[in-house]
Amino acid sequence: MTKARKNVIIIGAAGRDFHNFNTCYRDREAFNVVAFTAAQIPDIDDRKYPAELAGNLYPDGIPIHSQNDLPALIRDLKADICAFSYSDVSYREVMSTASIVNAAGADFVLHGMKDTMIKSTKPVIAVGAVRTGCGKSQTSRRVIEILMAKGVKVVAIRHPMPYGDLAAQNVQRFATIADLEKHKCTIEEMEEYEPHVSRGNVIYAGVDYELIVREAEKEADVIVWDGGNNDFPFYEPDLMITIADPHRPGDELNYYSGETNIRIADVVLINKIDTAAPEDIQTVRENIHRLNPGALVVDGASPVTVDKPELIRGKRVLAVEDGPTLTHGGMTLGAGIVAAIKFGAAEIIDARPFAVGRIRDTFDIYPEIGNLLPAMGYGKEQMNDLQETINRTDCDTVIIGTPIDLSRVLKIDKPVVRVGYDLQEIGKPDLDDVISGFLKEKGL
Repeated sequence: MTKARKNVIIIGAAGRDFHNFNTCYRDREAFNVVAFTAAQIPDIDDRKYPAELAGNLYPDGIPIHSQNDLPALIRDLKADICAFSYSDVSYREVMSTASIVNAAGADFVLHGMKDTMIKSTKPVIAVGAVRTGCGKSQTSRRVIEILMAKGVKVVAIRHPMPYGDLAAQNVQRFATIADLEKHKCTIEEMEEYEPHVSRGNVIYAGVDYELIVREAEKEADVIVWDGGNNDFPFYEPDLMITIADPHRPGDELNYYSGETNIRIADVVLINKIDTAAPEDIQTVRENIHRLNPGALVVDGASPVTVDKPELIRGKRVLAVEDGPTLTHGGMTLGAGIVAAIKFGAAEIIDARPFAVGRIRDTFDIYPEIGNLLPAMGYGKEQMNDLQETINRTDCDTVIIGTPIDLSRVLKIDKPVVRVGYDLQEIGKPDLDDVISGFLKEKGL
């Protein structure tokens, strides 16, 4: 008698969910993935995981629904298992979802590293974080700069952000600014890829991370996993660096999968100690020691610089910050606000009365954002609404605290100030010491 296939729903957010499918379920006849669900990111449901990526068992592809429909989907699709497959969520939210799943009659599953990590033929340095907005991207850039300065050929691979045509985005290689246009990148994607290519290194991303790493290995001595959304790495790391944020002390104990990243870290970087309260820094230190007493702890700062400080001093300013950091990252302070305070702005203008369309909706969903403007741009409509919101806001100057120059992709009708922020290690050992030891160990 043939054993019935288990019906599976993968609960995700256009990233880890597709990776978990590829590594745990694709081409496995014991399972029948009946749906994905989508959360966190706008407009990523009502699509399909395409047949050309799903394998021979799914000739029609796999539908993607809103996570809001999960109880009905479990019932209607007779789901046996629901695999939770996204990150930067509180333990309360994870277990609330588990309760919804169990109450609807299905098993709740969290896939770990053994099932999902891919082994590279090249040494892998993985950079992860406790939460979105800790400073992971600038740490990845710092790691890459150190490697390049030592003459090592390095290729970065970014945590996925496939928000468009999934088949077309399966394997993406970015080496120039023109590649961002070629792949029709959203603002969120550009914020992650552009800082890499502008520094002269190649970065890959996409959907199928087995295919991606095999391509990257062809041109690299070392792979740098540039993690996102506080997820743990898709690749087995030879060196794991995790960033903690003392502006959110305690999150290292309360968020999935930030605690995992602390526990598996070889090095924990406590970032932003230049702007955090001493007692919060100490709380993070104690929590790191409690979770992973063997980890090397490095102190770091994120000093801000601006290109035109005279446009801030005494002015009424609008601070535009990285979108995901403010939304599911839960931050209420960004580089733009730090720059406004540091360089003597007369007033920080609240954008909410001027918000339109999808940006107004974002404020409704995340009321705790306050008077910062999140640079949400997951699609053309959202980008247009962001542009209109900025231009409607009654201010003297727009401070751009995002990793990319928004004035390159938006038409802003006011003076613009760019904020820069790079990682600055404080004291010894620093990342140069760590990476020098790593390269020696690997014979590079």
